[in-house]
Amino acid sequence: MKDLLIELFSEEIPSGMQKAGSVNFKKLMTDGLVDAGLTYESAAVFFTPRRLVLVVSGLLDMSSPSILERRGPRTDAPETAVLGFLRSTGLKKNDLEVRKVKNGEFFFANIKKLGRSSGTIVSETLNMTIESFPWSKSMRWGSGQMKWARPLKNIMCILYDETETNVVDLTVGGLVANNKSVGHRFLANQPFTVNSFDDLKVKLKKSFVVLDQLERKAQIKNSATNGAFALGFDVVEDELLLNEVTGLVEWPTVLIGQIDKEFLELPAEVLQVSMRQHQKFFSLKRKGTNRIEGFITVANIETKDQGAAILSGNQKVLSARLSDAKFFLKNDFRVVNVGMLPWIEKLKNVTFHKKLGNQHERVERLKVKAIDLASIVGAKEKLVEQAALFAKADLASEMVYEFPELQGVMGSYYAKFCDFPAEVAQAIREHYSPLGPTDACPTEPVSVTVSLADKLDILISFWKAGERPTGSKDPFALRRAALGVIRLLVENNISFNLVSQMTSLEDEKAQDLLSFIYDRLRVFLRDEGVTHDIVDACLTANSNNDIYISYLKAKALSEVLSSERGQDLVQGFKRSNNILTKAESDDGVSYELDPDTKFFEVKEEHELWSALGKVSDKVVKALAKNNFSSAVEHLAELRKPIDNFFNVVKVNSQNSIVRRNRLCLLHRIKTTITKIADLSLIEG
Repeated sequence: MKDLLIELFSEEIPSGMQKAGSVNFKKLMTDGLVDAGLTYESAAVFFTPRRLVLVVSGLLDMSSPSILERRGPRTDAPETAVLGFLRSTGLKKNDLEVRKVKNGEFFFANIKKLGRSSGTIVSETLNMTIESFPWSKSMRWGSGQMKWARPLKNIMCILYDETETNVVDLTVGGLVANNKSVGHRFLANQPFTVNSFDDLKVKLKKSFVVLDQLERKAQIKNSATNGAFALGFDVVEDELLLNEVTGLVEWPTVLIGQIDKEFLELPAEVLQVSMRQHQKFFSLKRKGTNRIEGFITVANIETKDQGAAILSGNQKVLSARLSDAKFFLKNDFRVVNVGMLPWIEKLKNVTFHKKLGNQHERVERLKVKAIDLASIVGAKEKLVEQAALFAKADLASEMVYEFPELQGVMGSYYAKFCDFPAEVAQAIREHYSPLGPTDACPTEPVSVTVSLADKLDILISFWKAGERPTGSKDPFALRRAALGVIRLLVENNISFNLVSQMTSLEDEKAQDLLSFIYDRLRVFLRDEGVTHDIVDACLTANSNNDIYISYLKAKALSEVLSSERGQDLVQGFKRSNNILTKAESDDGVSYELDPDTKFFEVKEEHELWSALGKVSDKVVKALAKNNFSSAVEHLAELRKPIDNFFNVVKVNSQNSIVRRNRLCLLHRIKTTITKIADLSLIEG
């Protein structure tokens, strides 16, 4: 057995493409090797801005011999067809096997494939991988036709064991595979020979390259945390930025700087966004005050002056950026000195969508929708109306024009400056939330109302315009909006008929949008451990189009069905429902009447009828309070009387009156249980 080591060395690959590229590289190579008959023990992939590295351990020296069976033409086919088949297999007619199958008698060929060397298979697989690599964006360079994320400079590809190292025979796009690598672009840009993966790691480290992306990430985080602590700062956590910066450097060097005093009064969000977006800086907040006063930049080089020149240059650029932000903020406050209404008027010139008009028209819709929802959520109508009116005002501000990420945030600052009520300013800030599954969900009534109105308006408007998502494409983030609606309703215990908010849509479109939102609810519940069949069982029985009620039912049912008595209840329901469904189909009638107790023949019928009455009353009372946990628990009380009934009773009695009476009893089981869910949809 041998180990395989490949390094694809290129110009700097964009940080956002590196992880996906490494995953695809590993998959294409390992799948290709296995498909060609080469198994292995383990495989690992690493990446830096300039290289993708794959190491495959315990690779077979040769692929195993195999026999490939091919079916040829029918035995009564024309001779030319048989001869063509023989040419394609390299066999003679005597070598073919005749075999009868369903649709006739055919020739079969067993083609022996000899084992091939690992070097040959690796060469073919790597060639195919490079030529067909699925980069999200790729480029050509020079006069060649090869495509890569950035110009590919070198291919190192070796097979090695404890005794020897061999270069794989491979040429792709004019690049000949070798056993060479190169270190840091500025600190050690000299090629060196590689004999193994361990050898590569050691020599890269000596050449100022940390190969393992997780090691670089940990190094940046630890150095930043420790350096900030020593100066009395805490690092503002930013996992996305940390991942991005890790992909920008091969030899991370953490440098700490302080923000000029003249900019410290800028809103914290302005400082953070400006530093993050334009400079890739981490923000530092002072311990005790939590005021942002410093920053961390990660350089890709060590210098004799310990990064002083780099830090000075970055500080000058940052000061210029923050000077711009200060100027924008000053101009915005000149406007809000006379109120925010001028911005509302300017929204007439801000397009929302070519089919849906401008942002001013959207604000009018948002205001109407929010007022309609205020009483449902329990928010004060006047505050809701004011928050909805000014929710989008900052889209016309200079600051948000420069930093779109601050929409809502800046609006809240301007609202406070205008002495708006605190609830209004908070709602303006929070009405875009939640932006994703990990984003905090608003809880204050005014914020919840405006946020819910905003997301419903987005969904309804785009549905009306025929712009619903297709496949994986969702350019207007409608799935995120639907999830936001679900979280707002569920996390704030809000119950109402969702279709009542879709009156501007035609019935068919309204039902289509409702189905779309419920599909998101299925995903939401699945992430909370509720299986799809339980969700379907609750949604089928849900006639009021209420997200919160559906959620409560599914959670309650999931909990009960995880117990033995819950599973027994399901089986009892399915048994009774199957008998009832077949009888109604065969007889052409519906057994909807209550059974007559005078036709009961055994005590188990009386006991079941009594239990159904008691449980039904308990369920109705629990449902009136939206106490679905209690309702489902009460349903579980039917397990024993249903079991006892089926143990002694034959439903399809020869006495037609008794049979009809018992089928009516089964119908009562169905109507009692389906107040919560259709248990026939539960699997298993």
